[in-house]
Parts: sequence; structure tokens; C-alpha cells
Amino acid sequence: MTSSRFPLAATGVALMLVLSGCAPMHNDDAPLAQKTPPQQLDTKLPPELAHGWPGSDWWRDYHDSQINTLVERSLKDSPDLAVVQQRIRLAQAQTQMQEASDGPQMDFSANIERQKMSQEGVMGPFALTDPAAGTTGPYYTNGNFGLTASWDLDLWGKNRSEVEAKVGVMRAKQAELAQAKQVISANVVRLYWDMQTLLALKDVKQQTLAAQKNIVNVETNLYAHGINSSVDDVESNIDFVKTQQQIDDIDGRINIAKSQLAAITGDAHAAANIKSVPLPKVSSRVPDHMGYELLARRPDLQEAHWYIESSLSSVDAAKAAFYPDVNLSAFLQNDALHLSDLFRGSAQQMGVIGGFTLPIFDSGRLNANLDIVRAESNLSIASYNKAVVGAVNDVEKAASQLNAVAAENEHQRTILQGTQKLKALAQARYKAGIISGARMSAATLPDLSEQAKAIQLHGQWLNADVQLISALGGGYQAGKA
Repeated sequence: MTSSRFPLAATGVALMLVLSGCAPMHNDDAPLAQKTPPQQLDTKLPPELAHGWPGSDWWRDYHDSQINTLVERSLKDSPDLAVVQQRIRLAQAQTQMQEASDGPQMDFSANIERQKMSQEGVMGPFALTDPAAGTTGPYYTNGNFGLTASWDLDLWGKNRSEVEAKVGVMRAKQAELAQAKQVISANVVRLYWDMQTLLALKDVKQQTLAAQKNIVNVETNLYAHGINSSVDDVESNIDFVKTQQQIDDIDGRINIAKSQLAAITGDAHAAANIKSVPLPKVSSRVPDHMGYELLARRPDLQEAHWYIESSLSSVDAAKAAFYPDVNLSAFLQNDALHLSDLFRGSAQQMGVIGGFTLPIFDSGRLNANLDIVRAESNLSIASYNKAVVGAVNDVEKAASQLNAVAAENEHQRTILQGTQKLKALAQARYKAGIISGARMSAATLPDLSEQAKAIQLHGQWLNADVQLISALGGGYQAGKA
């Protein structure tokens, strides 16, 4: 009884001695703490502008078929998305490769070799021809075939941690794809509304130009009859030319917007044939309460989060490398010095091997690797914390900007009501024959000027709305990329 226990006890003591001799792991730095948004972000928006998170197809809320077409085309054939999609496929393949290496392996192999034996070597007797000994040297054609199998037991989870690290990278790439889609769709919608703002502004400027032309024609006629001074005529011409300059500038900006849309969508025809539509009344999508949920609604934050998860798994794998590696292998094969004997039962051989490797002295390689992956992990956490702070600031800034532009639009509507009353009064006086057509045209200019300001403010409102949607994540939800 005692004698049977001795080998087991001796084995245990030997194992303890071996383990105690492994390469020492120095003190590992603690990971950085991860930031989270406050429980509630103070967006300070009026209640009528709070309608919850934007949907995944948020641009459809504008109810404009041209926007829908442009966004769909931009997402369909985008070179930027193609690059990210290939990154995802690469990450998936790398994950599958790592998963496969963690399981048991089996191979079949077969070899044929023609060789000449050396008389001066260990196999010297086989270089001679001795039928009694079975040697027919010095030339031999030997062969072997059979199965070999191996399995790394991964007792400390090193391989599993490496798989988890690859999975984290793959999920980060999926979030990166969602972020790229968000950026592209936001740019398309922003450019589209910029163009519609310019088209509406051009229409007002053309009305202004027509009124100014009427004034110039009347003043020119009065001057020709000696009724008016030349100074008034010059001033009216200057205003007329300035308006022409503004229209030329608007045309140039419209062409630039068309070119940018053509580049993003890959459809120059659709971009060049955009029709003018009325600017919509915007209802911003801002939830009443925002906090931790922002983390799941921003694809860039999810991307950073998954890089952290990947880096932490890499740290676990680096720590597991300090411990013994145990693996099993086995073989079943036929091996013969002569091909004629290869398929005989006597040529069969088999075996099972238990492998055990333990790092004892590595000149600090394992500790250096642990320091590297820990530093990379802390860098990922620091980048994530920076992104969280930036996301909170983006939301608060965009919400404040939208609130300010909304107030300006409200004031501008009040101003327009006043100028439109003055214009209506001038038109009534003109119809009654109290004032001339030139004075009636002059009376419409203040209203047209305020209309132009209202259109520009409306365009700023739309731009701020798209900016806020982007700050909120553009309808993204974690796990739905």
C-alpha cells in the first residue's frame, strides 16, 4: 500500500519543484478605470423638440424620396464601406483560424525516400549487402504512411483568451462599419439640405433681382427725362449688380454640392438632377433622459469598447503563457526500409506522447510581452474614456446649437410677419394708384431680405438637426450593426 503511494507522491513533489522553477511573473499594472456618461445629460431643449432616439433609417423621417435614393446609393457602392467590410471578413477569418488551432488536430501523411547509406555513420551496417542480416545496401527506397494527432489541453486558458481577443476585434470592426455608414448617410443628408437651402435662397435672390431691375429701369427713365439725379441711378445699379454676384456665388456653391454628392453616391446623374423641394419643419429626436444608454447608441464607443475587451483577453493570454503547457499527441503508421515491406503487419507502429513544457528562464521575454499587452490595453481604455467625454460634449453642443437656432428661427418668423404686412400695404397702395411701381418694388426688398435670412437660418437648423442625430449615434444599437 505504502509502496504504491510512493511513485504518486514523488511525482507530485517533482511537479511542485518544476512549477516553482518557472519564469517569475512581475507585478502587473492594474487596468485603467473606464468612464461612463452621467446618468442624465442636460440638453436644455424645449419639450416640443424631445421625441426619443432617432431610428436606424432616420433620414426617412424627412419624407423625401430624393434623400432616400441618395442615401441608399451611397451605402450600396461606397468604397469606404467596402474597405471596412473586408476588414470584418479578415477579422472573421482570423477568429476562425484561432478557434481551429485551439481544438484537436489530426493529419495523414505519406512519404517515399530514396537514399544511400554511409558506411561511416551510425547506420553503416546497412550500407553493406548481407542477405542474412536483411541488408541490401547501400541504396534503399523506404516509405511510411499513417495518422498523427495532437491536442493542446489549454489548462490555463491561453488559447481561449486568444480566441476571445480575436472575437473582440471582429466585433469592433462590425461597429466600425456602423460608424462608417452613419458618417456617410449624415454627409449625404447634410449636403442635400445645403443644396435645397441654396436653391430656395437663389429663388428669393432672383425675386430680389427682378424688383431691383424694375427700380433701375424706372430711375433710368426718370433720369433720362431730367426728373431724377444720376446718384440714385448709380446706387440702384450697384445693388442690382451685388445681387447678381450673390446669385453667381449661390450657383457655384450648388455645383460644388452636386459634385460632392456625386462623389459620395457614385451617381452623377442623380446628383445633377435634384429637384427643389420645400424645406421641412424639423422635429429633433432627443430623448428626455440620456446616460449609460448613450454607450450602446454610439458605434464609435462600441468600437472602442470591443477593442478594450480584446485587449483584456490578450492580457489574460499573456499571463497564461507563464504556466506549463501540456499537450497530447499520438501516431499510428506503417514504416519500412523497403517499400515491399511497407504494408506488412510487422511494419506497423503506434504511440502516445504526453508533452509538458515550462518556461524557466527567458531573459524577461514573457514579462516584456505582458507589459506590452497591458500598455496596449490601458491605451485602449484611455482612448475609450476620451471618446466617452467627446460623445457627451458632442450631444450637449449639438443640442445647445439646435436650441439656439430654433430660437433664432422663431424670432425670424416674427420679423417676417412684420415685413409681409408692410409689403401687403405697399401692394394695396400701388393698386390704388397712390404709389408708383418703383416704390412698390422698393417696399418688397426688406421682405425679400428677411426671407433670405429665414432660409439661411432654416438651413442652419437642418444642419444642426443632422449634427445632433450623428451625436446620438444615428439610430445605431449595440449588437444590431
